[in-house]
Amino acid sequence: MPITAFDTQCIALHAEGASALVALHGAHVLSWIPADGRERLFLSKRTVFDGRAAIRGGIPVIFPQFGERGALRKHGFARNCGWRFMGVECGAAVFELRGDGDVHWPYPFVACLRIGLTATRLAVTLEIENTGDTAFAFTAALHTYLGVGDIAQVRVEGLQGCDYEDSANGGTLHRQSDYAVAFVDETDRIYSDVVAPLTLVDGTQRLGIEQQGFTDVVVWNPGARLASGIADLEAGDWQRFVCIEAAQAAQPVLLQAGEQWQGRQQLG
Repeated sequence: MPITAFDTQCIALHAEGASALVALHGAHVLSWIPADGRERLFLSKRTVFDGRAAIRGGIPVIFPQFGERGALRKHGFARNCGWRFMGVECGAAVFELRGDGDVHWPYPFVACLRIGLTATRLAVTLEIENTGDTAFAFTAALHTYLGVGDIAQVRVEGLQGCDYEDSANGGTLHRQSDYAVAFVDETDRIYSDVVAPLTLVDGTQRLGIEQQGFTDVVVWNPGARLASGIADLEAGDWQRFVCIEAAQAAQPVLLQAGEQWQGRQQLG
């Protein structure tokens, strides 16, 4: 996989006519353009690239806390840290974040993000290793923002029969009865025990989504009202993306000393 240092803060990846751009801040995938030339990710034009704030769009890495399910800042700290580019291994670009039990979190760990690219597919793998002497629990996600033409024409297929927590309505529990998830207002759902591949239907375009290791899928779009209060979104941006996140949110992972965990999302 050819690698280009886009600048001191970004790495550009190229393979089989496709490309991806990854910021070292958060090991954050900013862009994914398959060989057909169409950008598949959404990235807000208002996002702040100051090396401190979380980036709005792309694929944020959520670790070691999903949302506000714990004592840390929302979505943990990994998306706000500087990661190291470790080179290419087995055809994937490798980024690493190490923690030594410092102010961020009292547990030593190594987080590794592997990004694989082909003409039509993007595979992102998150690996967590407990390098300390005591067990720790964590939640995590790949908070993928997928660009769409018009949210009103978008459907997500493959979740029928799955139970979900409706975070937009007080965390009530439901079962997905409709064949496809449609978007008419704020949507914020955590689907549990998802095993079937998903399909994002965007008008006449279709995108396959698969995952391994992660047990949950989060489907999120803020809708007009909530989006109006999000400073790093432009007016109408909520109509141009949907988040379909491979997640370990409902049930934390308990990682014993020396153990490793891996979760993967593949798009295309």
